[in-house]
Amino acid sequence: MPLSFQYHQLPNGLDVVIEHNPDAHSTAAGLFVKAGSRDETPGINGVSHFLEHMMFKGSHKYTWEDVNRIFDELGARYNAYTTQEMTAYYANVLPEFTERAIEHLSHLLRPAIRQSDFDTEKNVILEEIAMYLDEPGQRVYERVMAEHFGSHPLGMSVIGTAEIITALQRDQMEQYFRSRYGPGNMVLSVTGRLDPNEIIALAEKDFGQWEHVDATRDYQPPRLGERVVDLDDPKLNKRYAMGLTPGPSAQDDRRFAARVLSDIIGDSEGSRLYWALVDPAIADDADFGFYPHDQCGSFYLSLTTAPERYAEALAIARKEIARVHEDLGDDEVERARNKIASSIVLSGEQPMGRMRAIGTNWIYNQAYRSLEDDMQALMSVSTASLRELLDAYRFSPMTIVSLGPPGSRAT
Repeated sequence: MPLSFQYHQLPNGLDVVIEHNPDAHSTAAGLFVKAGSRDETPGINGVSHFLEHMMFKGSHKYTWEDVNRIFDELGARYNAYTTQEMTAYYANVLPEFTERAIEHLSHLLRPAIRQSDFDTEKNVILEEIAMYLDEPGQRVYERVMAEHFGSHPLGMSVIGTAEIITALQRDQMEQYFRSRYGPGNMVLSVTGRLDPNEIIALAEKDFGQWEHVDATRDYQPPRLGERVVDLDDPKLNKRYAMGLTPGPSAQDDRRFAARVLSDIIGDSEGSRLYWALVDPAIADDADFGFYPHDQCGSFYLSLTTAPERYAEALAIARKEIARVHEDLGDDEVERARNKIASSIVLSGEQPMGRMRAIGTNWIYNQAYRSLEDDMQALMSVSTASLRELLDAYRFSPMTIVSLGPPGSRAT
């Protein structure tokens, strides 16, 4: 029996997207909110991530102990995440627990934001920020985003800084929450074994009284330039580097070609960077990937090397990235397509994977894509279409940030 899709919008503007898979053995439900660090102001940077923590501290009906206890009673796989452009809260349960799971998600997304919980969780966030400062890769990522995007909202940190979080007030968080976390800026995605009409009825019962919000997003194009920033830390014994350069957006059909191209250049195994840098032990890690943002996008280069080999590794990586413009082959395009196809299918076989794919795509494009749609788009990528993509994106300008012991810079 084939999969079926149904869309319903509540009177308050909540989008409900449902994919029924009669062959599934579970149900996954998630609330996706179009709110992330790019929607914050500098004075409250990090509040979306902080709110993710506060959701699990309880509503006016439930305490934090209740939140976790109820999910555990359902045998749920549940979690949440925050990015630059969205926050998501989800649970995967057996079909007989679907009603309770959706009801519990509705309480989760209406947090009490108690002052005592806010104060306690602030310390947790500050500890998390301190932990990030001990992770060289995270430090490089945060800095390269800030350098590459500059004053553009995508340049702001997802987690924020210790100074901003310390100064953040509970009322500022509640004001931000009320402005973005509601119908009109949110989608409920439910997939797996289910009755679509029952899901709509549950959505109306659990979310129908929520107030609509009119949230906007700043879509100013980023002003990008070529820059290299080398940072020193004497405590490190490796040099970590990351580069960002423009790529297709989440709305651009060429995002499928960009994913194939990224796999060819820099997948963790069997890519050009692997054979040029990792296999001969010039670099510990060498990756090239793709971030499809809302209305803009980025390709990224990531390297980890011994300090004395950093300049050599970066030069080889840039040479390999440039060389793909000249000698792209049909065989490597086919290999990359097949590898990505396997990943898409394996993820799509599970309600959790489909729930995340459908919810994410709805946030970006307000449209449904079946697994077959994605597979068709992927398999239509050809050497010719990749060459067209390469003509449009020359991997320039590129912002590069590195971090390592003194004396190990490339310049």
